[in-house]
Amino acid sequence: MRIFVTGGCGFIGSNFIRYVFSETDDVQITNLDLLTYAGNPANLADYEDDPRYRFLKGDIDDAGLLADVLPGHDAVVNFAAESHVDRSITGSRPFLITNIVGANTLFEAAMREQIERFLHVSTDETYGSIREPDSFVEGDPLEPNSPYSAAKASADLLARTYRETYGYPITVTRTTNNFGPYQFPEKVIPLFITNLIDGDPVPLYGTGENIRDWTYVIDNAAAQWLVLTTGDMGEIYNVGAGNEMTNRELTMRILSHFGAGEEMIRHVDDRPGHDLRYSVDAGKVRKLGWSPAVSFDEALEQTISWYCANEDWWRPLKATGATQRQGLPPR
Repeated sequence: MRIFVTGGCGFIGSNFIRYVFSETDDVQITNLDLLTYAGNPANLADYEDDPRYRFLKGDIDDAGLLADVLPGHDAVVNFAAESHVDRSITGSRPFLITNIVGANTLFEAAMREQIERFLHVSTDETYGSIREPDSFVEGDPLEPNSPYSAAKASADLLARTYRETYGYPITVTRTTNNFGPYQFPEKVIPLFITNLIDGDPVPLYGTGENIRDWTYVIDNAAAQWLVLTTGDMGEIYNVGAGNEMTNRELTMRILSHFGAGEEMIRHVDDRPGHDLRYSVDAGKVRKLGWSPAVSFDEALEQTISWYCANEDWWRPLKATGATQRQGLPPR
């Protein structure tokens, strides 16, 4: 099987590639990544000489490039996206270009080359916020509340049109918040971990009552692989581990791993349009046979250990100022 992965040098994409190579020996992967601020070739440096792996630097909105490199592949998995909500609020244009126009260029190219399977990786944020105790199911309307989620929702709707208008089925997964190794350190969990390693306080939006469902990135990679290989093409699958907690509770759990308390919390002004709660019903993907293999506490412990052991990976990213955030937590 030959898989064309986009955005594979990013956080989720690189973990997906690692997972696939660990699970099977009969897959070859081409990784197309533009290497913007969050795309890091170091995430897959140990595969540079692996005959199963090929890296190409390029843009998913480059139709000519796609026409050259897509032929011969059996599947496309699209992770390429601008994904940081705070960045989308201060400047939405890159999100519109990559997440909508770029995605459509990729859809068009894959259809033209008659690529058999196409998995487009989206986000639970496209649904908007939902009150307890309800959770979104795949057929619920999309009501995004940030430029980032609006751009992802637009791509989801475009994927639908390829199925309905052209008969080309594009599968969509909508995933909850991920965490784990190789996550760019402007995201909340690696930001808090790396701050605490340095003895710095952690910035918490508002009162910290916003609720998120946290999924370990390796568990998510397993779900994406299962959907790609056994899911019904053209369907939508929610992916979430069911680890819902407030941002404050998440903060306290991270602090406890470092033996720290509330004195290390620095409250900051809330983000505009901050959704209160994300929650999805993942029953559909569970029927395929997926369930989280790692508990939240174990995954958090593994994640903290990884950042403690890999300072040479994250310190250059924070030192360059690429986080562009002045310590504000995302999402």
